[in-house]
Amino acid sequence: MNLSLIPNIKHTNSNNFFLLAGPCAIEGEEMAMRIAEKVVEITDKLEIPFVFKGSFKKANRSRIDSFSGIGDEKALKILRKVSETFNVPTVTDIHEVSDAKMAAQYVDVLQIPAFLVRQTDLVVAAAETGKVVNLKKGQFMSPASMKHAVQKVKDAGNEKVWITDRGTMFGYQDMIVDFRGIPEMKQFAPVVLDVTHSLQQPNQTSGVTGGRPDMIETIARAGIVNNADGLFIETHFDCANAKSDGANMLDLALLEKLLTNLVAIRKTINSF
Repeated sequence: MNLSLIPNIKHTNSNNFFLLAGPCAIEGEEMAMRIAEKVVEITDKLEIPFVFKGSFKKANRSRIDSFSGIGDEKALKILRKVSETFNVPTVTDIHEVSDAKMAAQYVDVLQIPAFLVRQTDLVVAAAETGKVVNLKKGQFMSPASMKHAVQKVKDAGNEKVWITDRGTMFGYQDMIVDFRGIPEMKQFAPVVLDVTHSLQQPNQTSGVTGGRPDMIETIARAGIVNNADGLFIETHFDCANAKSDGANMLDLALLEKLLTNLVAIRKTINSF
């Protein structure tokens, strides 16, 4: 996997996993910069290639009164400021064909949400920007079926594609990760494990998604042991008051210890 194709990415020779991390949604400039500064500090120390993550809008909300964003252009400009300030690449998710061209002006990686990964027009629009395309595996899809989504990107003339596993629906209100899917999907593209979304408990009667952040290290360790190329972790300094996905995010204060442990595991795996 050639991470050097991504502008500004650092530590590509470290033999570490790479990391997509940041808040679920861009709530404002101060919070985004604060989170980015801390994650950059940690990943530089541990030599982890890092891509800052933040959604410029949230389209798949459970309720109409749920937070959906601060304005598309405003949030995208914050993502660009993060990139320019800390010299790191950025990733955001897109929901409509028109989002692709717009977001590509500001970020380095375009992410296709899991619910939308079968939407051919959306996938092709992202691919045609020439940006890296990060395909979230649908909660309703098998690992093997992701080869077709990857092929859509490649058929559109773009070889820069990742797959991110964010768990599979287990009943109505829980997710599971089938770790057999990591080596299976690595036949098609580099594989990222979305640790925090895998621990969501969706479809709660309150209309607010729940989660199991106490299991973050368990899932992350298993991903590293099973040779995931990258990890996806949403993090916030005030999860209880985050405007989106606070129930399953990692407290920013816990990130360094977690990543330190994971780097040690990856070094052990690499020694075999």
